[in-house]
Amino acid sequence: MRPAILVLEDGRTFHGESFGAEGETFGEAVFSTGMTGYQETLTDPSYRRQVVVMTAPHVGNTGINDEDPESRRIWVSGYVVRDPARVSSSWRAARSLDDELREQGVVGISGIDTRALTRHLRERGAMRVGISSTETDPARLRERVLEAAPMTGADLAGEVTTEATYVVPARGEKRFTVAALDLGIKAMTPAMLVQRGIEVHVMPAGSTLDEVLAVQPDGVFFSNGPGDPASATGEIEVLRGVLERKIPYFGICFGNQLFGRALGFGTYKLKYGHRGINQPVMDRTTGKVEVTAHNHGFAVDAPRETGTTTPYGEATVSHVCLNDDVVEGLELRDAGGALTAFSVQYHPEAAAGPHDAAYLFDRFVDLMDGVPAEAHTHGEDA
Repeated sequence: MRPAILVLEDGRTFHGESFGAEGETFGEAVFSTGMTGYQETLTDPSYRRQVVVMTAPHVGNTGINDEDPESRRIWVSGYVVRDPARVSSSWRAARSLDDELREQGVVGISGIDTRALTRHLRERGAMRVGISSTETDPARLRERVLEAAPMTGADLAGEVTTEATYVVPARGEKRFTVAALDLGIKAMTPAMLVQRGIEVHVMPAGSTLDEVLAVQPDGVFFSNGPGDPASATGEIEVLRGVLERKIPYFGICFGNQLFGRALGFGTYKLKYGHRGINQPVMDRTTGKVEVTAHNHGFAVDAPRETGTTTPYGEATVSHVCLNDDVVEGLELRDAGGALTAFSVQYHPEAAAGPHDAAYLFDRFVDLMDGVPAEAHTHGEDA
């Protein structure tokens, strides 16, 4: 295999072998702790402009199939693995992981100490990185790394969103219509909604409030997505218009961060973020702990122990991460205490699992159906 190098912006260098496409790539170095679901990770638009380091040492054993992609393409800027599988052993595999990376032009590196790299990112924080199988001088590669744009301030939702609105029909009897803003939506999200009798209108990130209201939605949904939530000023204004009209709202990941900013809270960049499928979160509304899937580098800065009065009602933190106390969910109630909007930072749709938090889609249905929040029983046995 062709030699390759990985150089972080602080100069730390790793030597390995080319994996996937040959060439050169740049992005933000982040690590994912999931042991399964690499195909869903690769095709998650939230990874736009990021180089993903897999902490699981052996990657690629189930190959690539045509059923599990979460979007139309691979979005990661680069891929880092320690020990790629030589053979795909799943009956569902249509091709190897290496072949898919080559086909889509994704530059990667293998054969490096991913444990050492992960520890470095935990200690120093996520940072810019370059991978090259054409450059042999780490110093010259680092110069180009330092020229790459940082993630802070990046407005990326427009790069991954749908070009035009499309409709996913409800499965069975239609109960509700939802306008879903595609900030980097994954295929499993509409699938979870339509299973519950919801007709989903998936709309471009730059849609106006008038365009959202033209759908005559029973509820509005904001998806996951890449970039700095502080940059999404247009989407935040649309959301404020939704909240003013008391249209039921549900947001996931980026949709949680934009909900926080719409309510008047700040957001900040985490040192190295949460990425993987094994993160413990407590739903404070039920007292239950869920194992959840995450992919975020930013978080909402909101008081955890007290409510906050906003122009749209009383906002409280509904979920917290049990690893580091990061805010993982918000809810909004009106003057009478009724739930009007909520969001979570993690991924309840989690195509690769776990499915502890799938009840949140039922909570959204109950919200649109006018069921009081206190009557929610979903998640009691999670």
